[in-house]
Amino acid sequence: MLANLANVSYIGATILFILSLGGLSNPETSRRGNLYGIIGMTIAVLATVFGPRVTAAGIPWIIGTMVIGGSIGLYAARTVQMTQMPELVALMHSLVGLAAMLVGFASYIDTSTVLSGAEKAVHELEIYIGIYIGAVTFSGSIIAFGKLSGKIGGKPMLLPARHLLNLIGALLVIYFAYDFMQAHTPIDGTLALVVMTVVGLLFGIHMVMAIGGADMPVVVSMLNSYSGWAAAATGFMLSNDLLIVVGALVGSSGAILSYIMCRAMNRNFLSVIAGGFGTAGGTVVKKADGEPVGEVTPISATETAELLGSAKSVIIVPGYGMAVAQAQHTVYEITKFLREKGVNVRFGIHPVAGRMPGHMNVLLAEAKVPYDIVMEMDELNEDFPTTDVSIVIGANDIVNPAAEDDPTSPIAGMPVLQVWKAKTSIVMKRSMASGYAGVDNPLFYKENNRMLFGDAKKMLDEVLVALKG
Repeated sequence: MLANLANVSYIGATILFILSLGGLSNPETSRRGNLYGIIGMTIAVLATVFGPRVTAAGIPWIIGTMVIGGSIGLYAARTVQMTQMPELVALMHSLVGLAAMLVGFASYIDTSTVLSGAEKAVHELEIYIGIYIGAVTFSGSIIAFGKLSGKIGGKPMLLPARHLLNLIGALLVIYFAYDFMQAHTPIDGTLALVVMTVVGLLFGIHMVMAIGGADMPVVVSMLNSYSGWAAAATGFMLSNDLLIVVGALVGSSGAILSYIMCRAMNRNFLSVIAGGFGTAGGTVVKKADGEPVGEVTPISATETAELLGSAKSVIIVPGYGMAVAQAQHTVYEITKFLREKGVNVRFGIHPVAGRMPGHMNVLLAEAKVPYDIVMEMDELNEDFPTTDVSIVIGANDIVNPAAEDDPTSPIAGMPVLQVWKAKTSIVMKRSMASGYAGVDNPLFYKENNRMLFGDAKKMLDEVLVALKG
């Protein structure tokens, strides 16, 4: 009876998870999608805890660990700033990988189930693959957390003969897989698992360290996919159908998202994994003679307000700088004021803006910016020539005309928001330092462009005061 009830609950949870993914695909339905996910996860947890595979003696331990884990999660949700969301997501991915590793080792040393023949071979293969995926996900996510939080530089670490090292690692994993499957004693099998785990951990570190700062949004979605496959592998090890299905959903959706983001950067997935693109950023790009690339025209907050006040159409392009300055609420106040005056204000979102997929959408939603004026790059690019003012807030690479004009540029061919085609473009930056990709931006030196230097929130506060004054 309990087994049938648990299976029905798992089916219901699976349907809710699918509905959740469908809801999260659109900002207007994202709250509902989130709710579906919460309800589905609650049903799944209750069905597992009170299902036939958990004894009465184990329930207090499970509830105790859930209280501890839930308290940590609640504390993190209440204290983590929106600017820290990318590294928090990477840290969550690492925990999924760690769980897959621990479950794999526990499944191998568990003597309660005696298997033989093909069934034993399949189970051991599930364990081996699950631990390997978990190891790569765990170490890779930890490095991604370090890069996104600034504890590790964004410049790619390119070891000599790095591809040969990866090949040697892959051959070692295959060799020890054979060794593990042929092990006659638990000690021999455990030794093979440990060696493979170390190789997997090193590969995860090497893989993400070789990926530059410009590709970090793709790394986040890629690790999201890895965490899904790690969860699916855990489901196979535990014979849990729900984990298998949910893991496959997360893994496949993460892979699709990674593909979409690679297309948005005009790069293929393998080139991202191979690494080598992007620098630590924060340096002013100069010509060979050491002189600046060009001259810029600065603008004040008051002058910016005058341009906005006389404009009929405005497009705002947010970037990571807006997140760092936490200026999204001031942006909303300016947007609200202009719209009340009859100005057509819209937001242009690039697929790889920020440090994770959907980063800018989340920030704008938090500030209560209406969903219907937040648009994707493809929806707005044709409108820039008829736009009076385009404002770039802390973005760089996603508005770089070199992607279209300079075939030798590292970002050549990358689709970008064509803000320079507006009557006047205003770029908000703290300094003339290059973006996260370390590529200089010719936009700064165009005749119709103005530079508003300073902290984004402070300068936008001044713009808002001048508008209302």
